[in-house]
Order: sequence, then structure tokens, then C-alpha cells
Amino acid sequence: MSVIAVIDYDMGNLHSVCKGLEKAGATPKVTDLATEIHQADAVVLPGVGAFDPAVEHIRSRNLEEPIKEVIASGKPFLGICLGLQILFDYSEEGQQPGLGILPGAVRRFHWEPGITIPHMGWNHLHFTQPDIPLWAHLSTTSWMYFVHSYYVDPQDKAVCGATVTHGTQCVAAAIAKNNLMAVQFHPEKSDRAGLQILSNFVEHVRSQSPICV
Repeated sequence: MSVIAVIDYDMGNLHSVCKGLEKAGATPKVTDLATEIHQADAVVLPGVGAFDPAVEHIRSRNLEEPIKEVIASGKPFLGICLGLQILFDYSEEGQQPGLGILPGAVRRFHWEPGITIPHMGWNHLHFTQPDIPLWAHLSTTSWMYFVHSYYVDPQDKAVCGATVTHGTQCVAAAIAKNNLMAVQFHPEKSDRAGLQILSNFVEHVRSQSPICV
């Protein structure tokens, strides 16, 4: 059974993410230890809250380099919500530099008549990379649960794996680049379709693991 390190940096309740991974057939291991992150078959970086405290906690626990190393190694990696945003260079929400793994910024939604900020609730995805592992067995009109006031704006638009529209603003809802995948929405709160995404990630991890004979 695949062991998936779920990085703990005091930014959000990890319970629902772990339950979702367990239902998908994986063994989640909540950790802030570099050795356990490196030993795992895959890594999940969840998170809720504000940008600056998130990157400060990452750095205070000496997690920045292990995160960069596992991504560079080719190990399957999934960021969720704030765990997507902190992969970028900086955020309009705060002052601290992000991890800079993906070039680009995190920007605030512009207010316009008829929309609320934060963007909260169910919305449907438009797949811009329809063949990435996360989207297997999903409908092209899949709905996911969002809670965010900020969205990622990657420098390289080709890394965008899906978009979502809020008012007239069409923004990135997911990114995918090789082994690195991350989503703005909460798959662990997105009912059957969200569980399918976690199952797809676990299946992808299994497919990348060496077969023992």
C-alpha cells in the first residue's frame, strides 16, 4: 500500500485529507520530518489560511528544501488550496516570498457586481490539460468545492490544468507540470468527484512505484 506523506505545517485540519486518501486506498502519514517526506511514495501539501503564515511555518520547520527536493526528484506531489498558492513566487495577500517552485503570482479576485469574495461554494471545472492523471474518470462538467479570495497566475500558462470562472474572471483552478500537480479547490470536500481525484492520485502513485518481484 502506498505511503503518502501529508505535510504538517500548522495550516489547516489535515483529518479530512487523510480520510480521503485512506478511502482511496493509501496510507497517509502526517509529518513535518524531512526523512519521512523523502521516504514516502508521494507527498501531499494541503493548507488553508493566509499566505504569509503558511510560508513562515514552512521555513520555521525547515520544510522548504525537502519540498523542493521531492518535487525535483520526480516523486508524485499534490498541493491543495493554500498548498498550491505557496508554490509560486509571491502573493498579493502578503509580504513574504513564496517557495518559487513555479514562476508567477497569487492575485486577488477583482470585485464586480453579482459576485462575492471569497469565491465560496460549488463551481465546475474546465479542463485545459484533459489527460493529466487527476482527471481520469471525471465528467467534463465536474463540480468542485472552492473557498478562496486569491488565485494563482502562472507565468507559463501551459502549466494550467483546469480553469474556473467566477463572475467574468476565468482563473487557474489547477496546475500540472510533470510530477507536480496542485488544485485550488478542496477535493476532500468535493463529494464523489473529489474522492475520485484523490483515488486518481493514489492510482498514479502506484503506477510510478517500482514493482517488487
